[in-house]
This record gives sequence, C-alpha cells and structure tokens, in this order.
Amino acid sequence: MAKFMDVHNGFIGVTPEQLADAHEADLKIEGEEGVHFERAWLDPESGKVFCLSTAPSKEAVMRVHERAGHPTTEVYELTAEV
Repeated sequence: MAKFMDVHNGFIGVTPEQLADAHEADLKIEGEEGVHFERAWLDPESGKVFCLSTAPSKEAVMRVHERAGHPTTEVYELTAEV
C-alpha cells in the first residue's frame, strides 16, 4: 500500500475536538475503500488540515474524504522517506 498526504483548506478556527470529529468520520468508513488514516494535523490560523494515510490509490483517499463531508483534491503520494 502506498502512503499519501492530503491537504484540506477552509478549517479556520476549527478546534482540536472538531478535527477529532472529522477524523472519526473518516475512520468509520475508511475500510470500505481499503484506506487507513493514520494521523491528522491542524493549523487553525491558516485553516489547513493535513492527513496521513495508507491506501490503494489517491482516488480512494479522495472518496473517503468526500463521503465523510470534507472533500479535497490535494492528495500527494509519498514515494520517498528518510
């Protein structure tokens, strides 16, 4: 399985609790697409959220986020790690 980092915009002022709720929405359905969301990070000032996952494809990551109510098209496959 490949690793992916995706970026969401528009989360200005979101609290850690709200981020946890959004992450939980992903976790509830991730298995249906063969995705596993490992972690999520929040920068409430810029409104950006970053999610790390393993998945069969970029499209699978996008489908889970879409279905969970926070779509993104900014998904990057992580092919090198140090």
